[in-house]
Amino acid sequence: KLQEREEFIRESWVKAMEARLVRDELVKCHRLEGVNHLENCRWLSDKYISMLKENKVKGYKKIDV
Repeated sequence: KLQEREEFIRESWVKAMEARLVRDELVKCHRLEGVNHLENCRWLSDKYISMLKENKVKGYKKIDV
């Protein structure tokens, strides 16, 4: 049971870090594109928003309930 908790928390953190990487790429895109960032970076911002909804860090009590 403890092993399952650790794996669940580890996967949760990995997904959160993936979202952080996407955010960093979005910031780079905004800087590079300037005034055209709304058109050229839209796909990246949509991906980041969907990752924020799905990839939250969850504690181990989530799987115990």
